[in-house]
Amino acid sequence: MPTTMDGSTQLSPTRIRLALLALAVGAFGIGTTEFVAMGLLPNIANDLLPDLYATSHEQANAQAGLLITAYALGVVVGAPTIAALVARFQRRKVLIWLGVAFTVATLASAVLPSFGLVLASRFIAGLPHGAYFGIAALVAASLMGPGKRARGVALVLTGLTIANVIGVPFATWVGQSLGWRSAYVIVAIIFLLATIAIWFAVPAQPGNPGQTMRKELAVFKRTQVWFVLAIGSIGFGGLFAVYSYVAPLVTEITKAPETLVPWVLATMGLGMTAGNLVGGHLADKSVQKTLYLFFSLMIVMLVALALTAAWIPTLFLFIFAVGFSSQGIGPTIQTRLMDVARDSQSIAAALNHSALNIGNAMGALFGGLVIAAGFGYLSPVWLGAGMTVAGLLLVILSFAVERSRQRRGIVTGAIATAGARG
Repeated sequence: MPTTMDGSTQLSPTRIRLALLALAVGAFGIGTTEFVAMGLLPNIANDLLPDLYATSHEQANAQAGLLITAYALGVVVGAPTIAALVARFQRRKVLIWLGVAFTVATLASAVLPSFGLVLASRFIAGLPHGAYFGIAALVAASLMGPGKRARGVALVLTGLTIANVIGVPFATWVGQSLGWRSAYVIVAIIFLLATIAIWFAVPAQPGNPGQTMRKELAVFKRTQVWFVLAIGSIGFGGLFAVYSYVAPLVTEITKAPETLVPWVLATMGLGMTAGNLVGGHLADKSVQKTLYLFFSLMIVMLVALALTAAWIPTLFLFIFAVGFSSQGIGPTIQTRLMDVARDSQSIAAALNHSALNIGNAMGALFGGLVIAAGFGYLSPVWLGAGMTVAGLLLVILSFAVERSRQRRGIVTGAIATAGARG
Protein backbone atom coordinates (compact mmCIF):
# COMPACT_ATOMS: atom_id res chain seq x y z
CA MET A 1 0.00 0.00 0.00
CA PRO A 2 1.36 3.46 -0.86
CA THR A 3 2.54 5.39 2.16
CA THR A 4 2.39 9.11 2.80
CA MET A 5 4.08 10.97 5.59
CA ASP A 6 2.19 14.27 5.52
CA GLY A 7 -0.99 13.44 3.64
CA SER A 8 0.31 14.64 0.26
CA THR A 9 3.82 13.42 -0.37
CA GLN A 10 3.92 9.94 -1.93
CA LEU A 11 6.88 7.82 -0.87
CA SER A 12 8.41 5.11 -3.01
CA PRO A 13 9.33 1.74 -1.48
CA THR A 14 13.02 2.66 -1.96
CA ARG A 15 12.58 5.91 -0.03
CA ILE A 16 10.82 4.07 2.77
CA ARG A 17 13.62 1.50 3.02
CA LEU A 18 16.28 4.23 3.10
CA ALA A 19 14.41 6.11 5.81
CA LEU A 20 14.08 2.97 7.93
CA LEU A 21 17.77 2.23 7.35
CA ALA A 22 18.75 5.72 8.53
CA LEU A 23 16.67 5.30 11.68
CA ALA A 24 18.24 1.89 12.25
CA VAL A 25 21.76 3.39 11.93
CA GLY A 26 20.88 5.72 14.81
CA ALA A 27 19.66 2.73 16.79
CA PHE A 28 22.91 0.95 15.92
CA GLY A 29 24.88 3.80 17.50
CA ILE A 30 22.65 3.77 20.59
CA GLY A 31 23.03 0.02 20.99
CA THR A 32 26.79 0.31 20.72
CA THR A 33 27.13 3.16 23.21
CA GLU A 34 24.72 1.55 25.66
CA PHE A 35 26.36 -1.87 25.76
CA VAL A 36 30.04 -1.33 24.95
CA ALA A 37 30.95 -0.71 28.60
CA MET A 38 29.78 -4.22 29.45
CA GLY A 39 32.58 -5.83 27.45
CA LEU A 40 35.20 -3.33 28.67
CA LEU A 41 34.26 -3.19 32.33
CA PRO A 42 37.57 -4.58 33.65
CA ASN A 43 39.54 -2.26 31.34
CA ILE A 44 37.59 0.79 32.48
CA ALA A 45 37.88 -0.22 36.14
CA ASN A 46 41.64 -0.69 35.83
CA ASP A 47 42.10 2.72 34.18
CA LEU A 48 39.67 4.92 36.15
CA LEU A 49 39.84 3.10 39.50
CA PRO A 50 43.44 1.84 39.62
CA ASP A 51 43.87 1.80 43.41
CA LEU A 52 40.63 -0.11 44.01
CA TYR A 53 41.36 -2.46 41.10
CA ALA A 54 44.77 -3.31 42.60
CA THR A 55 43.07 -4.17 45.89
CA SER A 56 39.97 -6.02 44.60
CA HIS A 57 38.99 -6.72 41.01
CA GLU A 58 35.46 -7.61 42.10
CA GLN A 59 34.93 -4.34 43.99
CA ALA A 60 36.38 -2.28 41.12
CA ASN A 61 34.28 -4.06 38.48
CA ALA A 62 31.15 -3.58 40.61
CA GLN A 63 31.85 0.17 40.98
CA ALA A 64 32.61 0.53 37.27
CA GLY A 65 29.19 -1.00 36.66
CA LEU A 66 27.79 2.33 37.88
CA LEU A 67 28.68 3.73 34.44
CA ILE A 68 26.05 1.38 33.00
CA THR A 69 23.58 2.42 35.69
CA ALA A 70 24.25 6.13 35.05
CA TYR A 71 23.50 5.80 31.33
CA ALA A 72 20.32 3.89 32.10
CA LEU A 73 19.18 6.51 34.60
CA GLY A 74 19.79 9.18 31.94
CA VAL A 75 17.40 7.30 29.67
CA VAL A 76 14.81 7.04 32.44
CA VAL A 77 14.91 10.78 33.10
CA GLY A 78 15.23 11.93 29.50
CA ALA A 79 12.66 9.70 27.79
CA PRO A 80 9.43 11.11 29.25
CA THR A 81 10.61 14.71 29.65
CA ILE A 82 12.16 15.18 26.20
CA ALA A 83 9.42 13.19 24.43
CA ALA A 84 6.70 15.28 26.08
CA LEU A 85 8.47 18.55 25.31
CA VAL A 86 9.05 17.82 21.61
CA ALA A 87 5.78 16.02 20.73
CA ARG A 88 4.49 19.02 18.77
CA PHE A 89 7.66 19.60 16.73
CA GLN A 90 8.56 18.27 13.29
CA ARG A 91 9.91 14.79 13.89
CA ARG A 92 12.88 14.71 11.52
CA LYS A 93 14.30 17.91 13.01
CA VAL A 94 13.97 16.49 16.52
CA LEU A 95 15.76 13.30 15.47
CA ILE A 96 18.61 15.33 13.98
CA TRP A 97 19.10 17.37 17.15
CA LEU A 98 19.01 14.22 19.25
CA GLY A 99 21.72 12.77 17.00
CA VAL A 100 23.89 15.83 17.59
CA ALA A 101 23.42 15.47 21.36
CA PHE A 102 24.44 11.81 21.21
CA THR A 103 27.58 12.65 19.26
CA VAL A 104 28.77 15.35 21.66
CA ALA A 105 28.00 13.46 24.87
CA THR A 106 29.65 10.26 23.64
CA LEU A 107 32.78 12.14 22.62
CA ALA A 108 32.87 13.63 26.12
CA SER A 109 32.81 10.11 27.57
CA ALA A 110 35.91 9.34 25.52
CA VAL A 111 38.01 12.31 26.67
CA LEU A 112 37.03 13.21 30.25
CA PRO A 113 39.80 12.26 32.69
CA SER A 114 38.17 11.02 35.92
CA PHE A 115 35.63 8.38 36.94
CA GLY A 116 33.23 11.02 38.29
CA LEU A 117 33.27 13.08 35.08
CA VAL A 118 32.86 10.02 32.87
CA LEU A 119 29.97 8.93 35.10
CA ALA A 120 28.30 12.32 34.56
CA SER A 121 28.87 12.18 30.80
CA ARG A 122 27.28 8.72 30.63
CA PHE A 123 24.18 10.07 32.39
CA ILE A 124 23.97 12.98 29.90
CA ALA A 125 24.53 10.61 26.96
CA GLY A 126 21.50 8.61 28.08
CA LEU A 127 19.10 11.56 28.11
CA PRO A 128 18.20 11.54 24.35
CA HIS A 129 17.99 7.74 24.12
CA GLY A 130 14.31 7.18 24.88
CA ALA A 131 13.09 10.20 22.92
CA TYR A 132 15.04 9.02 19.86
CA PHE A 133 13.57 5.54 19.94
CA GLY A 134 10.10 6.86 20.72
CA ILE A 135 10.01 9.28 17.81
CA ALA A 136 11.78 6.83 15.48
CA ALA A 137 9.16 4.19 16.37
CA LEU A 138 6.32 6.58 15.47
CA VAL A 139 7.98 7.47 12.16
CA ALA A 140 8.62 3.79 11.36
CA ALA A 141 5.04 2.81 12.23
CA SER A 142 3.76 5.54 9.92
CA LEU A 143 6.06 4.41 7.14
CA MET A 144 4.97 0.76 7.43
CA GLY A 145 1.25 1.52 7.56
CA PRO A 146 -1.69 -0.11 9.41
CA GLY A 147 -1.32 -3.67 10.63
CA LYS A 148 2.47 -3.55 10.57
CA ARG A 149 3.30 -1.29 13.51
CA ALA A 150 5.22 -3.86 15.51
CA ARG A 151 7.25 -4.82 12.45
CA GLY A 152 8.10 -1.16 11.87
CA VAL A 153 9.24 -0.84 15.48
CA ALA A 154 11.21 -4.07 15.15
CA LEU A 155 13.00 -2.80 12.03
CA VAL A 156 14.23 0.26 13.94
CA LEU A 157 15.23 -1.90 16.90
CA THR A 158 17.13 -4.15 14.49
CA GLY A 159 19.81 -1.47 14.45
CA LEU A 160 20.14 -1.87 18.21
CA THR A 161 20.33 -5.65 18.05
CA ILE A 162 22.80 -5.65 15.15
CA ALA A 163 24.93 -3.34 17.28
CA ASN A 164 25.28 -6.29 19.60
CA VAL A 165 26.44 -8.47 16.71
CA ILE A 166 28.89 -6.05 15.10
CA GLY A 167 29.17 -2.70 16.90
CA VAL A 168 29.68 -3.85 20.49
CA PRO A 169 32.09 -6.72 19.71
CA PHE A 170 34.11 -4.54 17.33
CA ALA A 171 34.24 -1.60 19.75
CA THR A 172 35.14 -4.04 22.55
CA TRP A 173 38.00 -5.46 20.49
CA VAL A 174 39.24 -1.94 19.65
CA GLY A 175 38.90 -0.92 23.30
CA GLN A 176 40.90 -3.94 24.45
CA SER A 177 43.57 -3.26 21.84
CA LEU A 178 43.84 0.55 21.89
CA GLY A 179 42.28 1.49 25.21
CA TRP A 180 38.64 1.74 26.21
CA ARG A 181 38.42 5.44 25.27
CA SER A 182 38.94 4.59 21.60
CA ALA A 183 35.71 2.58 21.68
CA TYR A 184 33.71 5.70 22.53
CA VAL A 185 35.43 7.67 19.76
CA ILE A 186 34.18 5.03 17.32
CA VAL A 187 30.66 5.34 18.73
CA ALA A 188 30.74 9.14 18.35
CA ILE A 189 31.63 8.68 14.67
CA ILE A 190 28.70 6.29 14.24
CA PHE A 191 26.34 8.89 15.72
CA LEU A 192 27.69 11.56 13.39
CA LEU A 193 27.06 9.32 10.37
CA ALA A 194 23.57 8.47 11.64
CA THR A 195 22.70 12.14 12.03
CA ILE A 196 23.76 12.84 8.44
CA ALA A 197 21.77 9.82 7.20
CA ILE A 198 18.62 11.00 8.98
CA TRP A 199 19.07 14.49 7.53
CA PHE A 200 19.08 13.16 3.96
CA ALA A 201 16.91 10.02 4.07
CA VAL A 202 14.07 10.54 6.55
CA PRO A 203 11.19 12.54 5.06
CA ALA A 204 9.67 15.42 6.98
CA GLN A 205 6.84 14.34 9.24
CA PRO A 206 4.88 16.82 11.34
CA GLY A 207 4.52 16.36 15.05
CA ASN A 208 1.25 16.95 16.84
CA PRO A 209 0.88 20.76 16.98
CA GLY A 210 -2.03 20.60 19.42
CA GLN A 211 -0.23 18.33 21.84
CA THR A 212 1.05 19.80 25.08
CA MET A 213 3.28 18.43 27.79
CA ARG A 214 0.26 18.24 30.08
CA LYS A 215 -1.67 16.12 27.59
CA GLU A 216 1.28 13.79 27.06
CA LEU A 217 1.82 13.35 30.79
CA ALA A 218 -1.84 12.32 31.18
CA VAL A 219 -0.63 8.87 30.12
CA PHE A 220 0.46 8.29 33.73
CA LYS A 221 -3.18 8.23 34.83
CA ARG A 222 -3.71 4.89 33.11
CA THR A 223 -3.19 1.77 35.21
CA GLN A 224 -2.17 -0.42 32.29
CA VAL A 225 0.62 1.98 31.38
CA TRP A 226 2.11 1.46 34.85
CA PHE A 227 1.75 -2.29 34.45
CA VAL A 228 3.66 -2.26 31.16
CA LEU A 229 6.39 -0.04 32.61
CA ALA A 230 6.79 -2.42 35.54
CA ILE A 231 6.90 -5.43 33.22
CA GLY A 232 9.65 -3.85 31.13
CA SER A 233 11.61 -2.62 34.13
CA ILE A 234 11.63 -5.78 36.21
CA GLY A 235 11.53 -8.30 33.37
CA PHE A 236 14.35 -6.69 31.40
CA GLY A 237 16.36 -6.30 34.57
CA GLY A 238 16.93 -10.03 34.24
CA LEU A 239 18.75 -9.56 30.93
CA PHE A 240 20.91 -6.71 32.14
CA ALA A 241 21.93 -8.44 35.36
CA VAL A 242 23.63 -10.96 33.06
CA TYR A 243 24.72 -8.69 30.21
CA SER A 244 26.40 -6.14 32.47
CA TYR A 245 28.84 -8.73 33.78
CA VAL A 246 29.42 -10.87 30.69
CA ALA A 247 33.16 -10.09 30.64
CA PRO A 248 33.93 -11.42 34.14
CA LEU A 249 31.50 -14.31 33.57
CA VAL A 250 33.59 -15.41 30.60
CA THR A 251 36.99 -14.95 32.22
CA GLU A 252 36.21 -16.06 35.79
CA ILE A 253 33.50 -18.75 35.41
CA THR A 254 34.20 -20.19 31.97
CA LYS A 255 37.94 -19.60 32.50
CA ALA A 256 38.25 -18.42 28.89
CA PRO A 257 40.67 -15.73 27.68
CA GLU A 258 39.57 -12.10 27.42
CA THR A 259 39.72 -12.36 23.62
CA LEU A 260 36.63 -14.58 23.73
CA VAL A 261 34.45 -11.79 25.19
CA PRO A 262 33.72 -10.03 21.85
CA TRP A 263 32.62 -13.36 20.36
CA VAL A 264 30.28 -14.02 23.26
CA LEU A 265 28.83 -10.53 22.88
CA ALA A 266 28.39 -11.09 19.13
CA THR A 267 26.59 -14.37 19.82
CA MET A 268 24.18 -12.66 22.20
CA GLY A 269 23.68 -9.97 19.57
CA LEU A 270 22.76 -12.57 16.96
CA GLY A 271 20.19 -13.96 19.35
CA MET A 272 18.83 -10.47 20.00
CA THR A 273 18.53 -9.74 16.28
CA ALA A 274 16.64 -12.95 15.58
CA GLY A 275 14.41 -12.55 18.64
CA ASN A 276 13.59 -8.94 17.76
CA LEU A 277 12.39 -9.84 14.26
CA VAL A 278 10.43 -12.90 15.40
CA GLY A 279 8.92 -10.96 18.31
CA GLY A 280 7.84 -8.10 16.03
CA HIS A 281 6.13 -10.54 13.67
CA LEU A 282 4.34 -12.44 16.45
CA ALA A 283 3.31 -9.27 18.31
CA ASP A 284 1.32 -8.10 15.28
CA LYS A 285 -0.73 -11.29 15.74
CA SER A 286 -1.04 -11.38 19.54
CA VAL A 287 0.78 -9.19 22.04
CA GLN A 288 -0.44 -11.24 24.99
CA LYS A 289 0.66 -14.64 23.71
CA THR A 290 4.00 -13.26 22.57
CA LEU A 291 4.76 -11.87 26.04
CA TYR A 292 3.84 -15.18 27.68
CA LEU A 293 6.01 -17.11 25.21
CA PHE A 294 9.20 -15.05 25.42
CA PHE A 295 9.14 -14.42 29.17
CA SER A 296 8.74 -18.15 29.82
CA LEU A 297 11.51 -18.98 27.37
CA MET A 298 13.85 -16.43 28.93
CA ILE A 299 13.41 -17.90 32.41
CA VAL A 300 14.33 -21.37 31.17
CA MET A 301 17.35 -20.10 29.25
CA LEU A 302 18.73 -18.09 32.18
CA VAL A 303 18.53 -21.12 34.47
CA ALA A 304 20.23 -23.23 31.82
CA LEU A 305 22.99 -20.62 31.46
CA ALA A 306 23.56 -20.54 35.22
CA LEU A 307 23.92 -24.32 35.33
CA THR A 308 26.25 -24.68 32.32
CA ALA A 309 28.28 -21.44 32.02
CA ALA A 310 31.50 -23.25 32.97
CA TRP A 311 31.65 -24.89 29.52
CA ILE A 312 32.35 -22.85 26.40
CA PRO A 313 29.87 -24.62 24.01
CA THR A 314 26.93 -24.28 26.41
CA LEU A 315 27.96 -20.72 27.27
CA PHE A 316 27.58 -19.77 23.59
CA LEU A 317 24.36 -21.75 23.19
CA PHE A 318 22.52 -20.26 26.13
CA ILE A 319 23.92 -16.74 25.69
CA PHE A 320 22.36 -16.84 22.21
CA ALA A 321 19.10 -18.16 23.67
CA VAL A 322 18.97 -15.48 26.38
CA GLY A 323 19.51 -12.79 23.73
CA PHE A 324 16.80 -14.31 21.51
CA SER A 325 14.17 -14.55 24.22
CA SER A 326 14.90 -11.12 25.71
CA GLN A 327 14.57 -9.23 22.45
CA GLY A 328 11.41 -11.04 21.47
CA ILE A 329 9.95 -9.05 24.36
CA GLY A 330 11.25 -5.64 23.16
CA PRO A 331 8.94 -4.74 20.23
CA THR A 332 6.06 -6.49 21.99
CA ILE A 333 6.26 -4.23 25.03
CA GLN A 334 6.62 -1.20 22.72
CA THR A 335 3.43 -2.16 20.88
CA ARG A 336 1.58 -2.85 24.13
CA LEU A 337 2.49 0.60 25.46
CA MET A 338 1.30 2.28 22.27
CA ASP A 339 -2.00 0.38 22.60
CA VAL A 340 -2.72 1.33 26.22
CA ALA A 341 -1.47 4.95 25.97
CA ARG A 342 -4.20 5.97 23.50
CA ASP A 343 -3.60 9.61 22.49
CA SER A 344 -0.25 10.06 24.27
CA GLN A 345 1.72 8.25 21.58
CA SER A 346 4.98 10.22 21.65
CA ILE A 347 5.60 9.76 25.35
CA ALA A 348 4.33 6.17 25.29
CA ALA A 349 6.79 5.18 22.60
CA ALA A 350 9.61 6.77 24.59
CA LEU A 351 8.51 5.40 27.96
CA ASN A 352 9.23 1.88 26.75
CA HIS A 353 12.92 2.78 26.81
CA SER A 354 12.58 4.34 30.25
CA ALA A 355 11.20 1.03 31.44
CA LEU A 356 13.89 -1.04 29.75
CA ASN A 357 16.62 1.18 31.13
CA ILE A 358 15.21 1.06 34.63
CA GLY A 359 15.74 -2.65 34.09
CA ASN A 360 19.24 -1.88 32.80
CA ALA A 361 20.02 0.21 35.88
CA MET A 362 18.56 -2.32 38.31
CA GLY A 363 20.22 -5.27 36.63
CA ALA A 364 23.65 -3.61 36.62
CA LEU A 365 23.25 -2.28 40.17
CA PHE A 366 21.86 -5.43 41.81
CA GLY A 367 24.22 -7.63 39.80
CA GLY A 368 27.14 -5.56 41.08
CA LEU A 369 25.82 -5.77 44.63
CA VAL A 370 25.58 -9.56 44.67
CA ILE A 371 29.08 -9.80 43.19
CA ALA A 372 30.49 -7.32 45.71
CA ALA A 373 28.76 -9.26 48.49
CA GLY A 374 30.87 -12.28 47.57
CA PHE A 375 28.29 -14.48 45.84
CA GLY A 376 30.45 -14.79 42.73
CA TYR A 377 30.05 -14.04 39.03
CA LEU A 378 27.25 -16.59 38.54
CA SER A 379 25.01 -14.80 41.02
CA PRO A 380 23.82 -12.15 38.52
CA VAL A 381 22.51 -14.93 36.27
CA TRP A 382 20.40 -16.38 39.09
CA LEU A 383 19.30 -12.86 40.02
CA GLY A 384 18.29 -12.33 36.39
CA ALA A 385 16.17 -15.47 36.38
CA GLY A 386 14.34 -14.29 39.49
CA MET A 387 13.66 -10.86 38.01
CA THR A 388 12.31 -12.44 34.82
CA VAL A 389 9.93 -14.62 36.85
CA ALA A 390 8.65 -11.44 38.52
CA GLY A 391 8.19 -9.89 35.06
CA LEU A 392 6.11 -12.85 33.88
CA LEU A 393 3.90 -12.66 36.98
CA LEU A 394 3.27 -8.98 36.20
CA VAL A 395 2.28 -9.86 32.62
CA ILE A 396 -0.26 -12.37 33.94
CA LEU A 397 -1.62 -9.85 36.47
CA SER A 398 -1.83 -7.06 33.88
CA PHE A 399 -4.03 -9.02 31.49
CA ALA A 400 -6.12 -10.41 34.36
CA VAL A 401 -6.89 -6.87 35.54
CA GLU A 402 -7.70 -5.81 31.98
CA ARG A 403 -10.11 -8.73 31.49
CA SER A 404 -11.78 -7.99 34.82
CA ARG A 405 -12.37 -4.35 33.90
CA GLN A 406 -13.70 -5.32 30.48
CA ARG A 407 -16.18 -7.72 32.09
CA ARG A 408 -17.30 -5.06 34.56
CA GLY A 409 -17.72 -2.62 31.66
CA ILE A 410 -19.88 -5.10 29.75
CA VAL A 411 -22.06 -5.81 32.79
CA THR A 412 -22.41 -2.10 33.60
CA GLY A 413 -23.32 -1.37 29.99
CA ALA A 414 -25.90 -4.15 29.95
CA ILE A 415 -27.49 -2.90 33.18
CA ALA A 416 -27.62 0.64 31.83
CA THR A 417 -29.25 -0.56 28.61
CA ALA A 418 -31.81 -2.62 30.49
CA GLY A 419 -32.63 0.34 32.72
CA ALA A 420 -33.12 2.62 29.75
CA ARG A 421 -35.51 0.11 28.16
CA GLY A 422 -37.40 -0.26 31.43
